[in-house]
Amino acid sequence: MTALLDRDTGRPAARRTLPGADGLVWTVLRLHRTAMWVWTAYVAVAVGMLLWLWGPGANAAQKAFDAFGYSGAQENAYRDGFSFLGFGGSFDSRFYGPSSLIGIASCAIAVFAAGPLIARELERGTAGLAWTQSVSPARWLTAKLAVPAVFVAVGTGLIVVLYRLVWNAHNHLLVAGIGPRSFAFSLGPATVANALFGLAVGVLAALVLRRTLPALAAAGVVQFLAGAMRGNNWPFQHSPFSRLQPELPVFSKAITSTGAKVSDPGCYLSQKCLDRHHITGFTRSYLPSPDYWPRQLAETGVLLGLTALAVAAAFLVLRRYQPKKETTA
Repeated sequence: MTALLDRDTGRPAARRTLPGADGLVWTVLRLHRTAMWVWTAYVAVAVGMLLWLWGPGANAAQKAFDAFGYSGAQENAYRDGFSFLGFGGSFDSRFYGPSSLIGIASCAIAVFAAGPLIARELERGTAGLAWTQSVSPARWLTAKLAVPAVFVAVGTGLIVVLYRLVWNAHNHLLVAGIGPRSFAFSLGPATVANALFGLAVGVLAALVLRRTLPALAAAGVVQFLAGAMRGNNWPFQHSPFSRLQPELPVFSKAITSTGAKVSDPGCYLSQKCLDRHHITGFTRSYLPSPDYWPRQLAETGVLLGLTALAVAAAFLVLRRYQPKKETTA
């Protein structure tokens, strides 16, 4: 075996190592590089869809709205064909595509954490091998949690911020109903907390069950139920006087040739009617709800609290893997 020598001192050169606790960060990145690339691709696709919706994707609906107001936006939405996850269809149907991807991704995070990240290594014994190489189980689990958590928080946070920008720019083009309300109350900091919760749940399920398939199933079910309870279905988001959720308030006006804002004359798609009322444009936007931030912060707090409990439970369960100290008489 030969060693590289330093040209100045003639002694063996010091080996360069990447930062991290005993290279754990680099090891996690190398071991799960395929998953990291898949996550990066998902973020890139979601961001690309949102940037397109922010710009050229809204053009047809905007032209219809400029000509006939909300009636034009409705006609544009109902005229276009079927949409799957935001591909094809009208702006209204495409708008919710990235939101569907977020829901799928949160379940995928839990499944990945339960299977490839933790349970598979426990089954194959690679985790035990790492613990014999001067890496304690606690440090191993810390790296396993921290590295994916950074990717999840940054990627999901970027999507949420961009999504809110698209909402602020084009919410006037969306058809009224439960869709805009559900979106408005479900997307925010709680979305990031929900993804982190899925990561923690997956890790805990893997450590408790120690088998890949049962851990996958348990983590996927728990995260699916958590996602189903979000948005309009949280108990504190329901009106105490009615089981039905009111729609978000909308500010809608027609603009005359003099620049005055008047009530929409209800001409629908009749240009003659608009000309008779001297209507040259429209304005419409969903008004921000005063309940949004209290509910988002409450939901975020609940999810982060559950995430912290799941992480603490995972480290407690991990204690069973700690080597027992031998006592001497």
